[in-house]
Amino acid sequence: MLSDLEIARQTTMRPITAIAEEADALREELQLHGDHMAKVDLSLLDRLADRPDGKLILVTAITPTPLGEGKTVTNIGLAQALRHIGKDAIVTLREPSMGPTFGIKGGACGGGHAQVLPMEDINLHFTGDIHAVGAANNLLAAMIDAHLWHKNSLALDPQSVSWNRGLDMNDVALRSIVTGLGGSRGGVPRETQFDITVASEVMAILALTSGLQDLRERLGRIQVGLTRDGEPVTAEDLKAAGAMTALLTHAIKPNLVQTLEHGPAFVHAGPFANIAVGTNSILADRMALKLADYVTTEAGFGADMGAEKFCDIKCRVAGYRPAAVVIVATVRALQLHGGAFEFKPGTKPPTEEFERENVEAVVAGAENLVAHIENVRRFGLPAIVAINRFPTDTDAEIAAVREAALSAGADAAVESTVWANGGAGGATLAEAVVAACERPSEFRYLYPLDAPIKEKIKTICTQIYGAARVSYSSVASRKIRAFERQGLGKLPICMAKTHLSLSHDPNLKGRPTGFTLPIEDIRPSVGAGFLYPICGQILTMPGLPTRPAAVDVDIDDEGRIVGLF
Repeated sequence: MLSDLEIARQTTMRPITAIAEEADALREELQLHGDHMAKVDLSLLDRLADRPDGKLILVTAITPTPLGEGKTVTNIGLAQALRHIGKDAIVTLREPSMGPTFGIKGGACGGGHAQVLPMEDINLHFTGDIHAVGAANNLLAAMIDAHLWHKNSLALDPQSVSWNRGLDMNDVALRSIVTGLGGSRGGVPRETQFDITVASEVMAILALTSGLQDLRERLGRIQVGLTRDGEPVTAEDLKAAGAMTALLTHAIKPNLVQTLEHGPAFVHAGPFANIAVGTNSILADRMALKLADYVTTEAGFGADMGAEKFCDIKCRVAGYRPAAVVIVATVRALQLHGGAFEFKPGTKPPTEEFERENVEAVVAGAENLVAHIENVRRFGLPAIVAINRFPTDTDAEIAAVREAALSAGADAAVESTVWANGGAGGATLAEAVVAACERPSEFRYLYPLDAPIKEKIKTICTQIYGAARVSYSSVASRKIRAFERQGLGKLPICMAKTHLSLSHDPNLKGRPTGFTLPIEDIRPSVGAGFLYPICGQILTMPGLPTRPAAVDVDIDDEGRIVGLF
């Protein structure tokens, strides 16, 4: 069986100028990065301002498992499938972080015959956007410490500083550090940490901004800590926002690449999906919606995390809404949710277990799928279940998934084999999506913005996660009162919790009930425009596993990269 990289290399890519021309982007709107990648200037949006938008299709999934559900594969494959059945379609994706690429997950360009190209460049440095985000993040961090060292005219409390340095790599040793050592010439000593760059608020801002001036204003609103009197200190107070914006003037432009079947693809921005929105940029979506009749996009993790944030945060900011939602599921993942076997990240998959027919476990695990269908329906949107079929899946198992989905109110439940067959393998899914997009729907948000902070949190926890109740630490309650006094009470809520369960406990699979969801802390992301409550332990700097994916990456005798997936 060919690897993803080998399949990608068998494809002769077309010049990105040809891809852009067919999509109706002008040559003067392109900033080329070689022959197969280009940034697209924001002037395209001005030129096409009067053109009607296409239909937006959100791809989400059941609660993720270490087996992988194939959400990105399905997102890319669906765009290829729409073009296969004669529709004008573009896919939009987040940029991959090198942390997961060299850690457990691997790259984020899809796989098999549903990929975006050039996958080596996209998975590694790409056009430098993540480096630019890291530079802007670290400039602010440096200016904070310099301010503390140079008399601290703002009376910033060093113990309150919440802004961390960033690095686009998994590095467990940087989760908790002390800076400012070395005496009077080493700065002000304080405890701090590094975050992986995609967890930076700067990345969330890049994903949610509407343009360069808006980017400048959002960066200025970043809160970095408090004065000794408890007043917030911002990047604007430190006079850092202008230089930060200057570092991002190229990064703000969406990146145009191509799919394995030569369709246009935008890959831009990459915020974490637990403490942020976990989606590509609004600007990339807006460009795609002007250039195509159908745009497929995805949101990080399951529908409880990514889809909820997409609808309640991103759609509010962007002013658009999905026409339909695709929920990706696999038989093997539902077996795991149904208790057929256990599998932890970094260990060997129990191949014999999920290759054995187990309809009973699929039916039990389908309760998780049902919860996500209900979550999508809460937003008034049609839900199509894409069953990402593997060769070992049996007809009886597929039938069980389909029956559970349709009984729960899904508009359709169809098989997809885009990994093996590209666009042709998703033709039935594409037809179901087109049909769903034509049906009337009444999109609605889960909560009003003017509801109290605790009421918004309770709504998400009880209606989306299935919690029976919510508890708050004294720290969280105190901060909520402070945020409401500061006038931040009307910001949307971006829950930070594990993606491995509908609950806060990653060990609770399927559809847990009766649990109390604990809010340990709540933090402001004022520049991005949301508050994020912390449910349990949330790591913003991942570590490498015992055997990281990096050990398989190398170059061959001809100097070509090998081992990426």
